Amino acid sequence: MNLIAQVKLMTTPDQVSVLKRTLETANAACDYISDLAWEHHCFKRYELQKRFYQKIRQKFPDLSSQVVIRCIAKVTDAYKLDRKTKRAFRPQGSISYDQRILSWRTKQDEPVVSIWSLEGRLKILTAFGPCQKAMIEHGLRGAADLIYRDGAFYLHQVCEVEEPDPDDPEGWLGIDLGIVNLATTSDGDTFSGKELEARRQWYEKRRAILQSVGTRSAKRALMKLSGRFARFQKHVNHCISKALVGAAKRTSCGIALEDLSGIHKRVRVRRGQRTRHHNWAFHQLGQFVTYKARLAGVAVTLVDPRYTSQLCPLCGHISRANRKSRDWFACSSCGFAAPADHVAAINIAARADVDRPMDSTEELKDIPMSIAAPFEVRVNAPQLAVG
Repeated sequence: MNLIAQVKLMTTPDQVSVLKRTLETANAACDYISDLAWEHHCFKRYELQKRFYQKIRQKFPDLSSQVVIRCIAKVTDAYKLDRKTKRAFRPQGSISYDQRILSWRTKQDEPVVSIWSLEGRLKILTAFGPCQKAMIEHGLRGAADLIYRDGAFYLHQVCEVEEPDPDDPEGWLGIDLGIVNLATTSDGDTFSGKELEARRQWYEKRRAILQSVGTRSAKRALMKLSGRFARFQKHVNHCISKALVGAAKRTSCGIALEDLSGIHKRVRVRRGQRTRHHNWAFHQLGQFVTYKARLAGVAVTLVDPRYTSQLCPLCGHISRANRKSRDWFACSSCGFAAPADHVAAINIAARADVDRPMDSTEELKDIPMSIAAPFEVRVNAPQLAVG
């Protein structure tokens, strides 16, 4: 499995200046290559290289031959998905380094990286943890991207990590992803999104106040706020995914997730809820769970998400009326009642266990009665209070 090791470069002011000029020159070359590709309708990498390599070298003599090759690759990659729009590149956008123009020296007392620049090779001190160090020492694979972000330079190095064979699961841990509760498991564990939502609202209000002021100091404060909520959200998702994978590993279970691809386009929400809905990083959380599970040898499967929140796990009855509120589920057929997110997680686990789509009530009658054991079952209840 390929993972990315993010390494911070401890650059001096002179090195920062050189690397900035290197990025700007390389991206200017990318713009020139994009002009050639657009003008001549030549979007294939080796064809573009064969026809215009010498012309590019003459236009940008300060760039090494390998950097020119990487710039051509960057341009052709940009045109792979869409050739109807001419591509332009930011002056300080990232550029790619392969092993011919970058080398790691991590076994020294002070690990350094040797990287090509317009003024020759630069030896720069690096800062990373033991996990990144082990990945770089034993699993270098492919190129690294040099990125300038928030006044600092980073290298994102692709590394190959050994992946154990997944264990044969004895059962499935269903996980329901949401906004109010970020994740709820079929075992009853809940990870609330209350703190995350409070942080989001605080940053949103703070940005609105600073934007209304509009002074130079307010703009500097806005720049400092940039990206903070996304980093906090990423940290929360890392913590939740680690806990979920650990729980599955301890119980020898696999992990069952809903396939929520395209949900932002399918679901309509009120205007006041749009910001909250579009800040829902369920895809990121799913990715974190998946790669951590693969590293731990835990099987992961995606199931059909349809009706998981409307299906009664006891009798198999599907109805929108079963959801009495966002938080509470009460079956209108048999009277079974329980927290809604927990019920959805139970259904996800059951759907993974039978390994087949459950689209109709007839197919759902074969669900084992034992999956409803953690809940209180109310039979023939005339009306259940929403609690």
